[in-house]
Amino acid sequence: MMKFIPIPNKKVKEIKQVLEDTWGFTQELDYVFFMNERKIYIINPDIKEFDFEKIRINSLGLYLGELNDRNQLRLSIEGAQIIGKHAAKNILDINEEQAALWMKGEDLELESDIDNFVIIRCKDDFLGCGKPKEGKILNFVPKNRRVEFV
Repeated sequence: MMKFIPIPNKKVKEIKQVLEDTWGFTQELDYVFFMNERKIYIINPDIKEFDFEKIRINSLGLYLGELNDRNQLRLSIEGAQIIGKHAAKNILDINEEQAALWMKGEDLELESDIDNFVIIRCKDDFLGCGKPKEGKILNFVPKNRRVEFV
């Protein structure tokens, strides 16, 4: 059973500041934020009304991303889709061929001068989050989410 801890308002403000600093995201996120270790989850604010004392919880909400030691947020695929629609910077546009490689779990051979996570976009689709390093964009698509394109 996972233990979910509501994130205090001060920490939520820090997370929102990371979103603004990294991606220029300034939209309001009307969610309750929970944390499990370093992973951040969001859920509808109506959850505050629910009594968790008498039930066991295996999962809760939508996985937004993970905060690392450098206070950088690596977004999940769904997190990239939520944030990407309103992001103003650090979005990497790729072509369909690169998107197929990305969704197979491969790193992309691309140079970038950004030292933070980028949102990967192909046309209007947000495919996740990557990290530029040594001429590549490191892929974080989980193995169980990888797809072979035909």
